[in-house]
Amino acid sequence: MNTTNAMDELVAGYRRFHETGYAAEHERWASLKEGQSPRTMVISCSDSRVDPAQIFDVSPGELFVVRNVAALAPPYETSPGQHGVSAALEFAVQFLKVEQVVVMGHGMCGGCQAALTRDLHGNALGEGGFVANWVHMLDDARDPIAEEMGTTGRDAERAMELAAVKVSIANLRSFPYVKEKEAAGELAVRGAYFAITDGILYLLDEDSGEFRPAAD
Repeated sequence: MNTTNAMDELVAGYRRFHETGYAAEHERWASLKEGQSPRTMVISCSDSRVDPAQIFDVSPGELFVVRNVAALAPPYETSPGQHGVSAALEFAVQFLKVEQVVVMGHGMCGGCQAALTRDLHGNALGEGGFVANWVHMLDDARDPIAEEMGTTGRDAERAMELAAVKVSIANLRSFPYVKEKEAAGELAVRGAYFAITDGILYLLDEDSGEFRPAAD
């Protein structure tokens, strides 16, 4: 593996950004040195194909983003440990005072596929074990899907991907300050799903439980 070439590609991209993107947004970058005030937090997948800033076509400073395998938000916990997503959520909601938290799942998600098939179940850490432990939080949502649709095939995978968004939303609402702010009308928690194959963004209608195209 030629890692030097990979880094060279990044540096070349940075140069293009500095000459074009940074220059075009120079005033905005200058204002951002004073701090940030995004209105939206996005919890999305680490997948290289689903960059929230690109999908939502936003300028620097508009989104506070945390990305992880399968775009998961864990439930509220007070146990010792390193709670990265919870720390980001706390910072966004309590300190940045974002107006909404959007969980954005996506099509062809490897993390959701791992949750569905359980192919990594029992693997050692460093060999899939970390992934298996992380997507374990989808087990309750996974079981009825697997029973009805099996564990392979695009229909079952999509069902798992959509269910994962709903699991994360429920987990977000287990955080006391999220629940309080949402009840007070100070915060909205929303679900979204980006279909890679056709580029369509779907938004969750919580009244019906269905995901509908954002353009409708």
